[in-house]
Amino acid sequence: MKKVLAIILGGGAGTRLYPLTKLRAKPAVPVAGKYRLIDIPVSNCINSEIFKIYVLTQFNSASLNRHIARAYNFSGFSDGFVEVLAAQQTPENPNWFQGTADAVRQYIWMLQDWDVEEFLILSGDHLYRMDYRQFIQRHRDTNADITLSVIPMDDRRASDFGLMKINESGRVIDFSEKPKGEALAQMRVDTTILGLTKEQAALQPYIASMGIYVFKKDVLIKLLKQSLEQTDFGKEIIPEAAKDHNVQAFLFDDYWEDIGTIESFYEANLALTKQPLPPFSFHDEAAPIYTRARYLPPSKLLNCQITESMIGDGCILKDCRIQHSVLGVRSRIESGSVIEETLIMGADYYQPSVERQCNLEENDIPVGIGTDTIIRRAIIDKNARIGHNVKIINKDNIQEAEREKQGFYIRSGIVVVLKNATIPNGTII
Repeated sequence: MKKVLAIILGGGAGTRLYPLTKLRAKPAVPVAGKYRLIDIPVSNCINSEIFKIYVLTQFNSASLNRHIARAYNFSGFSDGFVEVLAAQQTPENPNWFQGTADAVRQYIWMLQDWDVEEFLILSGDHLYRMDYRQFIQRHRDTNADITLSVIPMDDRRASDFGLMKINESGRVIDFSEKPKGEALAQMRVDTTILGLTKEQAALQPYIASMGIYVFKKDVLIKLLKQSLEQTDFGKEIIPEAAKDHNVQAFLFDDYWEDIGTIESFYEANLALTKQPLPPFSFHDEAAPIYTRARYLPPSKLLNCQITESMIGDGCILKDCRIQHSVLGVRSRIESGSVIEETLIMGADYYQPSVERQCNLEENDIPVGIGTDTIIRRAIIDKNARIGHNVKIINKDNIQEAEREKQGFYIRSGIVVVLKNATIPNGTII
């Protein structure tokens, strides 16, 4: 894998994940209490022995830069690195990144100097565990110019993805971007070609792109330089290249979730708490997910009732009830509070005890969840200050709302409290 260079696409402005992307890039969004989304593809690379990794980003990248610098520092005896390449304006190209392909194109002058054979293009907002060595080996065995990682898809979700058709050898022969109706029916294929059983193929008759690609180095450089008006890999570059290049499909038949919306992000996090087997687990010693080491103390639980939940490092929970929830690092929850089906991202720092005491005495609100507060089906971003006797329960069952001045949004019925927001005592949402 020394001849492979990985390029992780940090995504655009992350509008579908707003307000979680208000102050951070999409790959820097916290997940599972202690990780960030960028940790998933970077860890997959490291576990696949791919150590040359670039991350392309252009929006709110300060916290992403800081996280990567603190988390991934290879020894001086290897040529491994994880580096952020931020969008920049140059005399040749005064524009920001216009799409996935354009982001790579703007740095092709640097990427082409690497002594590698393949470029591995990854997305920064997916939750999955994959050994890229198998993917790249299939690319080499079929002498492919481009190989796409694909998943089998059922009727219910197929129209949300870019679909493709393949022939008996696995070569991609047709594309359709998010088809519906008759166009969707025409994209049905026999997925037993990819190794599915007849029963599986009957339930999943479509092949969907995961947005993960392997390119031969010279092929990628040629395609990007000859079609300057094409800015997206999945919609333009690859469908056009399939006409006269060998484009192959590689089946990934395991858990994969595109967490590009608030609802999918929320559901993917809470699914981690399922028993006995969650769809995705961070408890895999053979292929661990890495992140920044924080050296926090163990969590302290004082007379709490906790069921089907994940609790991050350094939390302090007092006489509360936690059910089917994920609590991030340094979360503080005071007595009498009830947390149900909620993702609490925790805090970036501990408030000194003197400061917390002053806050209480002056009727100010410290970082964390106050006493006798009920939170249900919500996402509480970092450093939020939730007062006493607060009810965040979406009592009117509102599906969409923007209350930025009050410190929260509602997306798909999920209340999202902003980072650093303060919710006063007695508030009912």
